[in-house]
Amino acid sequence: MEYKSPVYNVVAVPIEKIKPNTYNPNAVAPPEMKLLYESIKLDGYTMPIVCYYDKDNDEYIIVDGFHRYRIMKEHDDIYDREKGMLPVSVIQKSIDQRMASTIRHNRARGSHDVDLMSNIVKELHELGRSDAWISKHLGMDRDEILRLKQITGLAALFKDIQFGKAWKPAENEEDD
Repeated sequence: MEYKSPVYNVVAVPIEKIKPNTYNPNAVAPPEMKLLYESIKLDGYTMPIVCYYDKDNDEYIIVDGFHRYRIMKEHDDIYDREKGMLPVSVIQKSIDQRMASTIRHNRARGSHDVDLMSNIVKELHELGRSDAWISKHLGMDRDEILRLKQITGLAALFKDIQFGKAWKPAENEEDD
């Protein structure tokens, strides 16, 4: 079967059926949000948001496009003009793959909140993903992954790491 990118199957989805994900570390400052509003107001939605369809709950979970979603949620003029419908490109991937997709989309555009990024690394580790997997799928080098793991302060993130023996504790000596 020939591969077809999800963007060729964009669907109009009522915004009420769209929900933010719980892990997006991307933050947009107020001036950029104002610019995004102006862009959507003047140009319309030129890019669909990317969602995962949760058929059990009949809702779409945002993978990329949270701030475009927010514009419609917060601006009645945009909501009215678009009749409450957002263009959505649907991907069907597991949660770890969706997290990786979110990070790839975000990193290609801008910066991330460090604490939220460290939580993503922690969650992926808890889902059983190795540092090599995280490095490959999130575009991080091993030092960056290590720094993000250190921020969480969880020893469990280092349980499979081999540490060198840089020092040896002194033998207990009795006082004379």
